Amino acid sequence: MSYHNPFTPPRKSATFDDHTLAEIRRAAATGIYDIRGAGTKRKVPHFDDLLFLGASISRYPLEGYREKCDTSVTLGTRFAKKPITLKTPITIAGMSFGALSGNAKEALGRGATIAGTSTTTGDGGMTDEERGHSQTLVYQYLPSRYGMNPKDLRRADAIEVVVGQGAKPGGGGMLLGQKISDRVATMRNLPKGIDQRSACRHPDWTGPDDLEIKILELREITDWEKPIYIKVGGARPYYDTALAVKAGADVVVLDGMQGGTAATQDVFIENVGMPTLACIRPAVQALQDLGMHRKVQLIVSGGIRSGADVAKALALGADAVAIGTAALVALGDNDPKWEEEYQKLGTTAGAYDDWHEGKDPAGITTQDPELAARLDPVAAGHRLANYLKVMTLEAQTIARACGKNHLHNLEPEDLVALTMEAAAMAQVPLAGTNWFPGKGGF
Repeated sequence: MSYHNPFTPPRKSATFDDHTLAEIRRAAATGIYDIRGAGTKRKVPHFDDLLFLGASISRYPLEGYREKCDTSVTLGTRFAKKPITLKTPITIAGMSFGALSGNAKEALGRGATIAGTSTTTGDGGMTDEERGHSQTLVYQYLPSRYGMNPKDLRRADAIEVVVGQGAKPGGGGMLLGQKISDRVATMRNLPKGIDQRSACRHPDWTGPDDLEIKILELREITDWEKPIYIKVGGARPYYDTALAVKAGADVVVLDGMQGGTAATQDVFIENVGMPTLACIRPAVQALQDLGMHRKVQLIVSGGIRSGADVAKALALGADAVAIGTAALVALGDNDPKWEEEYQKLGTTAGAYDDWHEGKDPAGITTQDPELAARLDPVAAGHRLANYLKVMTLEAQTIARACGKNHLHNLEPEDLVALTMEAAAMAQVPLAGTNWFPGKGGF
């Protein structure tokens, strides 16, 4: 005989929570895995778990209205004849035309140009609009080779060889058929309306020695003018960074698991890779061990949202950051003004991640002409520029408070951690102590 205690409410399992139960039922009903966009939704140690130690007596702060704090960064100083100099260390990550609408890509270029920073093509090639509205444009060279040609390599200001992505290190890209419009199909040399699943590794090299040959090939095509970036997903950052440097990279781009994607398996997004916070210090250590820190620049991406995040990434040793999801939000993604339409799609503003379906009410992650027309690229570009300006000023304010006249003068000594996990990952002391787990080495 069972007895229910009326004073105790029914208790649900922490392991089999509502989301897990719903996923089991969905899988049982459909027999297919779930695909979505964006990045991980699980809570992982992040920049919020770090605090800055502002100046007082032992450190002397800078007067904001009279003393300069520089925010500029130069990328590609190792081998490139024409390294690029940006006014802010906040760059726009690679997001393709195909995943995004043409208006969204134009808006990214406009906003980045106003702010004095760079934007990146993403997979699928370079559009004339994007090149025309981007003062500094980085061309992504991916395993798919979609849209790749020597002309566009030469038109770019830098080339980013994508080995891995934070949302899916070890996995290839997806662009489902409903987003393969006539123009996207032509650019990618694909049939219209057919799902595109790109390879997870480059077809013409299998290791760092081959990568070195590929980098030399790209340098020869571009007369050694363009900086060559290598982008890796956050999985084994020490060794991947070291091997990228050995292969001849000018810049290493390191993408943590909070980084977004246009589409991949949900199980991949939530269970593969490492938090951005855990990736930075091993990558910096690799550069330091090789005597290449600040000589080969490090760009960190994956979950960057504010000037505080920027300042913390730079204090841990990065030279710059890249934003993707935050840039889309600045353009107008997941805006509550479209709530009624999000509800019709079975979701809500702030949670919409079915970017692969091409039904985005905001007109950003779509190829539907009527939806795409909702996004004014000029107005959206100005919103992005405003956001980049605020982030830069926030980071600058923090640097001044720590007594630094350049963002790159921020250092781990300026930070403390609020949790044991963050202290161990960032290798900065737990607040109120001079200790972190594993102190003395990895």
